[in-house]
Amino acid sequence: MSIVNQINDGIKTAMKAKDPASLRTLRSIKAALLLAATAGTNKEVTDEIAMKAITKLAKQRKDSLSIFEEQGREDLAVTEREELAILETYLPKQMDEAQIKEIIAGIITQTGASGMGDMGKVMGMAIGKMGATADGKIISSVVRELLA
Repeated sequence: MSIVNQINDGIKTAMKAKDPASLRTLRSIKAALLLAATAGTNKEVTDEIAMKAITKLAKQRKDSLSIFEEQGREDLAVTEREELAILETYLPKQMDEAQIKEIIAGIITQTGASGMGDMGKVMGMAIGKMGATADGKIISSVVRELLA
């Protein structure tokens, strides 16, 4: 079953269960998918496009959550945590830093990268290899650490 169909089924289930947090989150995903469908030349949203959209929404929730926690706005942070938890059910399991380091070390060896000048080459390959299973910020910090 495609991600778009899973989202549509999830919306129906959330409506029946009267679950406002799930409904709100799934509707935001559906809106992002509709924007993705009308933005490009494709009229069909593939699972890859859907993953990118959901990843972007999850990143926005994480950023908002950290801001709300810094400012002591627990009332707003609760909403962001709820939505983030629901978004993460549609995303693949995230890699931990040790796994990311291992993959990036292999990429550095493979490409022969020797310094910060090769960061772009390593980052491109790392993001291509790990995709939605690793956070870009963590990838970037590990690449900087290993190339320094």
